[in-house]
Amino acid sequence: MNDIILLKLGEIVLKGLNRKAFERKLLNNIAFRLKPIGNFKISCLQSTVYVEPQDDSCDLEEAFEACSKIFGIISMTRASACEKDKDAIARLAIRCLKDEMQSAKSFKVESNRSDKSFPMTSIQLSQYVGGELQEAYPDTPVDVHNPELTVYVEVRDLAAYVHANPVPGAGGMPVGSNGVAVTLLSGGIDSPVSTYMIARRGVRLIPVHFFSFPYTSEQAKEKVVELAGLLSAYCGKMTIEVVPFTHIQEEIRDKCPEEYFTLIMRRFMMRLAEKIAVYYGAGAIVTGENLGQVASQTMEAMAVTRAVTTLPIVQPLIGFDKEEIVRLARKIGTFGTSILPYEDCCTVFTPRHPRTKPKLKDVEAVEAVLDVQALVEEAFNGIEQIPVGE
Repeated sequence: MNDIILLKLGEIVLKGLNRKAFERKLLNNIAFRLKPIGNFKISCLQSTVYVEPQDDSCDLEEAFEACSKIFGIISMTRASACEKDKDAIARLAIRCLKDEMQSAKSFKVESNRSDKSFPMTSIQLSQYVGGELQEAYPDTPVDVHNPELTVYVEVRDLAAYVHANPVPGAGGMPVGSNGVAVTLLSGGIDSPVSTYMIARRGVRLIPVHFFSFPYTSEQAKEKVVELAGLLSAYCGKMTIEVVPFTHIQEEIRDKCPEEYFTLIMRRFMMRLAEKIAVYYGAGAIVTGENLGQVASQTMEAMAVTRAVTTLPIVQPLIGFDKEEIVRLARKIGTFGTSILPYEDCCTVFTPRHPRTKPKLKDVEAVEAVLDVQALVEEAFNGIEQIPVGE
């Protein structure tokens, strides 16, 4: 008999009449993620998703790792299987939970019978298995009110299952359940983290990367593709929109005062992000901005930047300090790639003394020398698309 994986639903359980839609999205995401790993039956019952291998070719360890990165799951555990017999269940619990029972200060057993033909009630089964465990591990007392360890027994159609000590899941909401957004993805530390955070809220993401060859190298673009690939374990498959940005930056350099370079560059980024968002029906733009971190991320500078778009600008990192961002980047596995020494377009033509408290009318006046519409159309028409996570 094959072991199974049990996934506990997170915030979805708080939903009302639309709960089923969120559950369907989660089950579809799980099925998509596990399809390359093996043939699994995936079902949901009483706020728990059951992932059951259908043949011996299924890699349960790899499936467990994949499920740990799926948003919408608050906790997960691997359950051991046996025949539907009270003595077989007790023997399985004694054998499989040896370490947990020896280290716990107290325990109890909770049983659930989805197979109502099983001859014992849930309470009777819990009492029987609990008694056998107590006899096998006499130093671990039963505490039905506040146990350190809870042993779970489930009697289902094909087998009985024993499990304990669930580990935390990825949390959040299923990707795709809360709309679509464009996310600005550079090669730095911040933007992959902001992308992860908004995906965790159930948003499907379209990464946009601004590429300024030859000022930035092909290795810089490959670095972003690698980052997107790492994020796809959480976000699902994505297509990176690589925007050719060289001509825009050269026009800004040649025709605008140096102190406005970064501000005008970011305004072009917002225009192009909005154009891509409208094309794909996305409802927001996600950025990795962090208040006060650099000159372009003051309140005044961000107000000037977002003035060119009517879409909501989502800034998940706005109140974080750098150490918090780095800690999260390490957790999701993007930090090592983010610190590779390949520059992105934000470091091209960096002003020596950037404006930190710009006025919108001044920026618009400086920008008036540029053919904004033509530059945006040229860049949009030259976009390269790179799929990741398929």
